[in-house]
Amino acid sequence: MQEVAAIRRNSIPFEFLFQVFALVISVIVVHGMYVSVVRPKAAEVMAEQRAQMEIDRDFVPERSIYVLIRDFEQETCFILMLWAMAIMGYKAAGAVRERKMLLRDLVPVNEGMSILPEDTRQFSRPVQALPAAERDTLLPRALLTGLHRFRSTRNIQDVSTSIRTVCEAESERLDSELSMVRYIAWAIPSIGFIGTVRGIGEALSQAHQAVEGNISGVTESLGVAFNSTFVALLLSIVLMFLMHQLQLLQERLVMEAQNYCDDRLVQHLQVR
Repeated sequence: MQEVAAIRRNSIPFEFLFQVFALVISVIVVHGMYVSVVRPKAAEVMAEQRAQMEIDRDFVPERSIYVLIRDFEQETCFILMLWAMAIMGYKAAGAVRERKMLLRDLVPVNEGMSILPEDTRQFSRPVQALPAAERDTLLPRALLTGLHRFRSTRNIQDVSTSIRTVCEAESERLDSELSMVRYIAWAIPSIGFIGTVRGIGEALSQAHQAVEGNISGVTESLGVAFNSTFVALLLSIVLMFLMHQLQLLQERLVMEAQNYCDDRLVQHLQVR
């Protein structure tokens, strides 16, 4: 019964549940802020500006942050950005947790000590005794792969190649798991351009009012067009910066794990 329960618990990946939960929370938080704060404040600011313009024809309204982000396109961009940041935070926490493994002495080898093929079982036991969550990380998997390969082939070059293969496969896996973040980084500017098209379309539909002398509707629609693009591009810049920082963290993890295996394992291997 316990095995069946474990299978059921693992049937849906935790990361998938986290992403769904993060998306739901992002929608609730951002939409709640827009309904309670952003849109009421934007309506208030725009009403005050219209009143000032009716009194003073030379009045130049100041750009308000509430008016700048009030439309649905900007709201969607903020939801997607918050969702992507949650995903990247999850990935970064995993990378930091794996980097802590580099501080541990998983292969207790002193300076000048050699590891023979007959000793690999002895050195594998501490790594195999780790908890499952730690044993599935990159460094223990690379060490176990190298030790098992050395016991079976007695070839040091094969050990180095197998460790490098494990690290390269992990690097490709980490890179592929960022596909959702890359999609969001592409989707945010696209949504901004959708707002631009919508705003220009609304402005063209009110062209007859501009001909009659009333340009308030046209200027408001053009404001929607330019504001959505401005906010989307700004958020995209921030998101791409965070994504590149995450990639740098993951690449350093893979390189440091490979260096750890070379320094603590490969250079101590010896064949009689």
